[in-house]
Parts: sequence; C-alpha cells; structure tokens
Amino acid sequence: MITIVVGTNRPLSKSREVANFYQTILESNQIDCQILDLVDLPPDFTTSALYANSGRNEAFNQMRARMDTSRKFIFVVPEYNNSYPGVFKAFIDGLSYPNSLIHKKCALVGLSDGVQGNALGLSHLTDVFNYLGMHVLAQKVRIPLMKKNFAEGQITDSFIRQLVNEQVKSLVDF
Repeated sequence: MITIVVGTNRPLSKSREVANFYQTILESNQIDCQILDLVDLPPDFTTSALYANSGRNEAFNQMRARMDTSRKFIFVVPEYNNSYPGVFKAFIDGLSYPNSLIHKKCALVGLSDGVQGNALGLSHLTDVFNYLGMHVLAQKVRIPLMKKNFAEGQITDSFIRQLVNEQVKSLVDF
C-alpha cells in the first residue's frame, strides 16, 4: 500500500489534484494506494491531538493509524513561503515518534507557481525525514509553473510526466 499524502489543508488544492493524478497512475499499474488529505485534519488538532493531548483526538488518531500502517508514501508538497506548509510540519509532529516514519520509504513531489517547483521546501522536508529515519527516494519530481504545467487534472509537460512515471516505478522498486 502506497499512501499519497496531500501536504496542505487548503480546500480544493492543486496538491489534491496532483495526488489524484498520482493515484490514477498507481491504480493503472495495479498498485494499491490511498490518499490521505490534510484537508481532513481536525481544525483544532494542534491543541486537541498533540503533546499532552496525544491520543485524545479520534479523528487525528485515525489519520495517524493510516500513516503507521503504510510502508511507502508519496508526499505532494506545495511551496509555502519558500518551504512547505506549517500545517504539514504540525501533522508530522503529531505522528507516533519514531514509529510512524522510521525505516519507511517515500517519494517527494514539489509544486509551485514559480520556477523552482518547491526545490527548497523538498530539501527542508528531506532533512526532517532523514532525521526521523525515513528513506527518501533520490528522484524528486518538481512541478514548477503550475498554471502552465498542470491543467484539468493532468501534467501538460511531457518531460515532467516522464519524470513522474519514472519516480513511481522507482518507488515501487525501492
């Protein structure tokens, strides 16, 4: 099972559309997958599910259980302030430490309206995942200029589409 994590809680996000795109590719290759969308986070999870309240928010516990039982992940990460969304970092902080991520494997996908495709955010996230003991696939897909390169639920740039297909194959074999 590969869990595709939408790294923002923004409703109707482009990140979710990209996650759907990845799900279609995985399913067309008969690879079992699921999407975990941070839009489903409880609105008060930073106070009701973290630190002294760990384990007390059932909705958050269900999301954490899905992370705990998955072995491989694709993280779709939009660029927020030249990094990744703070809500995504808070979500990571609420996972079971170190069991949710240690010795597991992931692929990273960066999105931005700019030309970098969230390269710096993926670098920051790689550092966090390395610290937590997660194995990060070296091939990171960056989708820059989202308005140009992603339309109607599809990647419009053939080279980026090729990179996505190669990344999926590499993650399956990883």
